[in-house]
Amino acid sequence: MAMLPAAPTFWLILGGALLVLELVGLDTDGLITIGGVVALVLAAIVSLLPLPPLLQGILFAVLVGLGYAGLRRWSLRQGQRGIPPAAGADLAEVIEPFDAEGQGRVRWQGQSWAAHNLTPERALPPGSRVMVMGREGTRLQVMPR
Repeated sequence: MAMLPAAPTFWLILGGALLVLELVGLDTDGLITIGGVVALVLAAIVSLLPLPPLLQGILFAVLVGLGYAGLRRWSLRQGQRGIPPAAGADLAEVIEPFDAEGQGRVRWQGQSWAAHNLTPERALPPGSRVMVMGREGTRLQVMPR
């Protein structure tokens, strides 16, 4: 008959497993991370204070719920504090001429970016304004205004 691991060992294993799942990328909203951290904290608590298994499970669920609610509240507050985009955020200025393949450079949001002209048949001389239509990695996709 297999014996269950002692309570602190169980919580350590659970916490480690959940944090490994986080490292692998399975956590999208923070719940697995919070569960892993709470399990590790619970391992420390249970090693100092032997609690009945039912109370351990309830404590785990309550702490994960509180942690998740706190994370959601914090992330909503961070979203409200974001800097709104400038009025001309979708406009860029050509700073280097575009070649025949439509490759050039623009200044967008104060930074120099490599850019691809989506309409290469139209010339884009330096100083002209273009619309930023998208981004592919570190290269902007632009069109004449």
